[in-house]
Amino acid sequence: MKDIKLIKNRSDIGAGTRGSDMGIDAIEIAAINAENSYFNQFDFMDVETENESIYNKGVNSFAKRIKHVLNQCTRLSGAVQETLENNQFPLVISGDHSSALGTISGIKAANPDKRVGVVWIDAHADIHSPYTSPSGNIHGMPLAAALADDNLDCQINNIDTETASLWEAMKNIGVDKVKVEASDVVYFGVRDTEEPEDKQIEKLGIKNYKVAEVRYRGMDTCVNEAIDSLSNCDLIYVSFDVDSMDCDMISYGTGTPVPKGFDQYEIIEIINKFIVTKKVASIEFVEVNPLLDLKGNKMAETAFEILDAITKEIKANK
Repeated sequence: MKDIKLIKNRSDIGAGTRGSDMGIDAIEIAAINAENSYFNQFDFMDVETENESIYNKGVNSFAKRIKHVLNQCTRLSGAVQETLENNQFPLVISGDHSSALGTISGIKAANPDKRVGVVWIDAHADIHSPYTSPSGNIHGMPLAAALADDNLDCQINNIDTETASLWEAMKNIGVDKVKVEASDVVYFGVRDTEEPEDKQIEKLGIKNYKVAEVRYRGMDTCVNEAIDSLSNCDLIYVSFDVDSMDCDMISYGTGTPVPKGFDQYEIIEIINKFIVTKKVASIEFVEVNPLLDLKGNKMAETAFEILDAITKEIKANK
């Protein structure tokens, strides 16, 4: 595997709650307080943001700040593409989860002829489109854009021409249209979904390894099964949303906390097992929000514990 490059994307404009833009700094503070020199070890870059757009009064209700999220994902896509083309491993730390579209698009742009698999570790499916979203928060839409599937069978919103045009542009970041096939997506821990998402997941046949299933059937069984299901993929992107973890056990320091999730050791095990395949092209950490943390900096500390552990595995599998 290549040398690691940290890509810091301090953007939270795709979320419904402010503060995940501070997640990167919170993770760095966790490392400093642990007397760990992690963030001095690697080449890094900061992605320019448009966080000031939260002050805009005119907000599109079905795809909030979509123009700015489009710009952000385009910039992140370029950063990931450049990192891969420079033969480095992009380890991305972002604010809100809309960023995943940028990372996936960058992987695909750098490898247009390769098949990309997605491991989505999250409490949420993030497979809404502006046509189906009840909130209009784009951090619930990145996978739909990557799949280029609007789920119009479940349409509840009539969106205007400008929004439709910007959404089409989002689906065309990096390379036009489909970045990932639904058969090449695997969920871990998804447990908080709306009906349009449930119907889409069922229609597309996306496997969701719920927490109870992983614990009942065994981690090795489930992850090996998932690895096998992605065996035709050339590359794998791992997207880790910290709300995949149990908020009651770990922390409420994330925008949309959900109970009954994984613990940090299970997350480390899941990610490391994929790293061992040597197919992982990029890993992304998202949605640490220190403003919502009721336990000091606990969520960021836990995220850093995971980051440090999986980085050791990346290095071991160079």
